[in-house]
Amino acid sequence: MKAAVLNQIPGELVIEDISVDKPGPGEVLVQTVNAGLCHSDLHFMDGQWSRLPLPAVMGHESAGIVQAVGPDVTYVKPGDHVITCLSIFCGNCEHCLTGHPNRCQNSDATSRAKGSAPRLSRGDTPVGQFARLGGFAEEMLVHQNGVVKIRPDMPLDAAALIGCGVTTGVGAVFKTAKIEPGSTVCVVGAGGIGLSAIQGARIAGAGRVIAVDMTPAKLETAQVCGATDVINAAEVDDVVNAVRELTGGGVDYSFEAIGRKETVEQVWKMARMGGTAVVIGMMPFGQKIEITGYEIFMLEKTLKGSMMGSNAFRVDMPRYCDMYLDGRLKLDEMISGRIPLEQINDGYELMRQGVSNRTVIEFGK
Repeated sequence: MKAAVLNQIPGELVIEDISVDKPGPGEVLVQTVNAGLCHSDLHFMDGQWSRLPLPAVMGHESAGIVQAVGPDVTYVKPGDHVITCLSIFCGNCEHCLTGHPNRCQNSDATSRAKGSAPRLSRGDTPVGQFARLGGFAEEMLVHQNGVVKIRPDMPLDAAALIGCGVTTGVGAVFKTAKIEPGSTVCVVGAGGIGLSAIQGARIAGAGRVIAVDMTPAKLETAQVCGATDVINAAEVDDVVNAVRELTGGGVDYSFEAIGRKETVEQVWKMARMGGTAVVIGMMPFGQKIEITGYEIFMLEKTLKGSMMGSNAFRVDMPRYCDMYLDGRLKLDEMISGRIPLEQINDGYELMRQGVSNRTVIEFGK
């Protein structure tokens, strides 16, 4: 099968023919129909996060159709439509049993035993799967706890976005911050995750939703997705002051959806007394941020992280599909381009330039 493989860091993806094994116990073979380009992969490709055994098939935001299942698989059957998710859960650890499966660290329970044949290979060389998925391939061989079954009338290009970006952004609002109706919200960064957070705020009933970005086209899309106000960061002297002026002192909830030290510190500063700042963006590994202890203590502000939208994806993702199909969640508007697998590096170059929202790979095109 064809797959986009990372062979060096930093480096571009190479389209190669690799072999995929048959499903083993608990495993599912999925024909990939669509996959979204997510910034998380780019962090590894560019060397900002480097803990990744190579070679590896990249990609993790994917949707497709089950082709075959291994022994002991009871959750899905061939023909089922599924979304993959990197929050692969064991179901037995403390995090899973206390309602936080997105925090599961028990990867041994959902991986092949050491010494077993690899799921993917190139000749005699094992090939890894980014996020234990490897979504930039014509087929994915994954553990059944890494997929969720969805309704068959859900378009798979839109479903792919739910596999990471949408769940991360909407979930940060619904599940991490748990915003109240009527509250004021600011989202810094109007890419795929930021647009999803904006939509989450709108659906949850926020009274005011401010979008901050430096790209006019992204700010226009943010308004389509529910932003009541937009701020072009390239046109103001101080983003924090601009938000404070709009809101009379700051917002109840602020979300950082870029992954930079400067913007994390901005969302912290723009949160009002008693407010909450949520970091969604994937910051470079080892990066530190600076905040004042005074604001934590005297202003009772909260700084929180949100890993994949604090998801329980087997429950959350079908609900997000319902929200799309009934018109509440706008996903088609977030897709800025559709490309074949062979153009994947062009898609990531557009992401580096900051001119795309979500590019979707169409397999078989």
